[in-house]
Amino acid sequence: MASLNKVMLLGNLGKDPEIKKTQNGNEFANLTLATSESWKDKQSGEKKEKTEWHRIVVWNEGLVKVLKQYCHKGDKLYVEGQLKTRKWQDQNNQDKYTTEVVLGTFTGNLVMCNPKASNSNNDIRVNDIDYPTKAEARLTRAEKELDDDIPF
Repeated sequence: MASLNKVMLLGNLGKDPEIKKTQNGNEFANLTLATSESWKDKQSGEKKEKTEWHRIVVWNEGLVKVLKQYCHKGDKLYVEGQLKTRKWQDQNNQDKYTTEVVLGTFTGNLVMCNPKASNSNNDIRVNDIDYPTKAEARLTRAEKELDDDIPF
């Protein structure tokens, strides 16, 4: 039987990405992304809004570099990853659980959707690639892969 674990979110960063390092020195990023829905209350006619907060962990080195350089509180991001729950213990040795959207080392997708991040109307796509400049960030993953040198 096949299964699928894929999460797609479009929302705004609640704060600047938090960059941390593992004991091995590898960087990763923690994000909080807010998604909102709004509707008009049928009885009162009043506009209502509900916001959900999502924890996101990015393990991809190239995406972490892009997040550090280009992403800030309030920016709109499209994120694709996998839903994972991890278990940890608090100071009282009580088991705690945290559910996160994880963009792994070789998985996941991130698209910066802010008009201010680009000189054109195109979104900047960053996906598993280290982009040293904004111009390179405008390339899609497929275009960038076509330009890569073949290592053999």
